[in-house]
Amino acid sequence: MKTLIITKKEIEKVLTPSVANKAVEKAFRAYGLGQADMPAKSYLYFEKGDLRSMPAYIHGQGFDIAGIKSVTVHPENARYNLPTVMAVIILTDPKTGFPLAIMDGTYLTSIRTGAAGAVAAKYLSRKKAGIAGFVGAGVQARTQLACILEVRKLKTVKVWQFNAEDRYAPAFKKWAEKTYKLETILSPDIDAVTTGVDILITTTPSRKALVQKVSPGTHINAIGADAQGKQEIDPKILKQAIIVIDDWYQALHSGEINVPLSSKQITEKDIHAGLGDIVAGTEKGRASDEEITLFDSTGLAIQDVSCAWVVYQALKDKPGIRQVALY
Repeated sequence: MKTLIITKKEIEKVLTPSVANKAVEKAFRAYGLGQADMPAKSYLYFEKGDLRSMPAYIHGQGFDIAGIKSVTVHPENARYNLPTVMAVIILTDPKTGFPLAIMDGTYLTSIRTGAAGAVAAKYLSRKKAGIAGFVGAGVQARTQLACILEVRKLKTVKVWQFNAEDRYAPAFKKWAEKTYKLETILSPDIDAVTTGVDILITTTPSRKALVQKVSPGTHINAIGADAQGKQEIDPKILKQAIIVIDDWYQALHSGEINVPLSSKQITEKDIHAGLGDIVAGTEKGRASDEEITLFDSTGLAIQDVSCAWVVYQALKDKPGIRQVALY
């Protein structure tokens, strides 16, 4: 048998926002129904970043596949012309342990995170949501928008430009207007971006609470806090919100809730449910249009494995895909 070697360009052709959304929604449903095994993410810390190891086995909702992702996060990589996040995924046959594919995980990580945000928006935001606010305007902001547009008909986007040297916000505005014909508004006033929106997406690596105000009825995708000590949202907002996490252990130790939990500003009783439980139908999501809901996304291996499986299925018989004999 041979192992497929799958590149970023090959994945991009297959794993569209719509395809990623469907795969990730099924993965969360499987997790909510106990049809997935996923040990906690492990970390190795370096001076300038970290390496994370993320295994999972999904055995339900049409999946019978395992895999592991090795992903590095280095915030200063722009100076080396490298992505902040780089990853490699090994997809494994659970029956034999054979590595079916080794593939780029960098684009896949970005789009599957966007898909998780879209699944959260589908189940937790107001159905007629039309305005989104963005705190953080890098690559992940783009995949969040692309995937959310598959589930909500947004018309206007507001983006925080944190200073005059911020080149990401203007680039995001240009991209959103050209790609999706959306009204896109830049503002140096973060409160103007975080209020008066239906969906708020935060994607920064901040270690202090940037978001101080939101309006009633807002759904928040808190994406940036994915390691211990990170936070983007003022704890007083968390106290008002219906908090939904992706995974209990990871959220407690490295999600948006990790800092306010450790400082006892909130407790575990303030956490409403896991997203998988809501997708599976065992827990309820939004109950009224006035509730503030918050999805605490730390990033799960089930998202990676489900998307990697879809890519493998689409490409395994395609002529020209590189295959190697490892053994």
